[in-house]
Amino acid sequence: MSNIDLQELLSIPIPPDRIATTPAHPRDSARLLLLRRATSEITDLTIRDLPSLLSPTDLLVLNNSKVIPARLICSENRTELLLLEETSPGWWTALGTPSKRLQPGTIVSPDPIPGSTPARPAPQLRVEKHIPGGQLVLKVLGDSLNLEQYGLPPLPPYILKTRKVQGQPDFQPTDPADYQTTYAQPPGSVAAPTAGLHFTPELLAQFSHAFVTLHVGLGTFRPIKTADFRDHPMHEEKYEIPLGLAEKVAAATRTIAVGTTSARVLESAPNLNPHHGTTSAFFYPPYQFQRISGLLTNFHLAHSTLLLLVAAFAGPELTLRAYQHALKNNYRFFSFGDAMLIL
Repeated sequence: MSNIDLQELLSIPIPPDRIATTPAHPRDSARLLLLRRATSEITDLTIRDLPSLLSPTDLLVLNNSKVIPARLICSENRTELLLLEETSPGWWTALGTPSKRLQPGTIVSPDPIPGSTPARPAPQLRVEKHIPGGQLVLKVLGDSLNLEQYGLPPLPPYILKTRKVQGQPDFQPTDPADYQTTYAQPPGSVAAPTAGLHFTPELLAQFSHAFVTLHVGLGTFRPIKTADFRDHPMHEEKYEIPLGLAEKVAAATRTIAVGTTSARVLESAPNLNPHHGTTSAFFYPPYQFQRISGLLTNFHLAHSTLLLLVAAFAGPELTLRAYQHALKNNYRFFSFGDAMLIL
């Protein structure tokens, strides 16, 4: 491994005009960069080419966690909240800005989703206290909080910022569907497992596939700021492995992780028998993957743990070449962007 390659990769600059602010429509029309580790070959394809690249004995493993509409705009208070986790009924941990307007005892009321007219009065939340990590504890007052009526999809800040710069509206009516996989089931993520956004039900039906659940937290996107990336404090996320996964993996010729979240579960779980757990696994070169033979992933932010995971799987030099190729050939980047299949 060359440290030069790894440092260059980690700090690779992505021009703002390459940040996708909306996904490809239809989903499977997104571009796909095929990266073959054995030959270092790079090929430009589309997601629709996936069936020709995989065999019937390959197994796709996807993360079926559902994104909650966790972003609350409280214009009356001139504040914004991002819900993180409902720790017990009516009690949430959250991030809030600006924090000076969110002192303990403050009551905020979220705006309804643009274009909707909820029948009941707006819910109210009270700031109970501040806790370490810059988080708030919130209590829902009165009726339960209907996030379907008052919560916006928690789109990453770089998408919202790029939309603003480009003169696009902050919220687009297609966002709730666009920022959710078509197979999402148990709610719990505050960010989408974005590699899965490319699948239509018809495309997924063409593959042998299985699901794991990993509830994606904000820590996934926390940039590496330590001088040595190995000192980065890794976040912890909850996962679940369902019945039958171990048998499907054992029977498959190759296991292809759809997304870094699926890869984290497959590689860090003590076994693939049914269980719940948490993982704070941090994968970086020269880690050798034990359970996956392929990885489908989007293009990630510089200085991110996700980029290090990809570099561990493909190798820093090859990953850097792939990113340089994607930039040169007008691929779209990040959550709503194009994808890369590493075999």
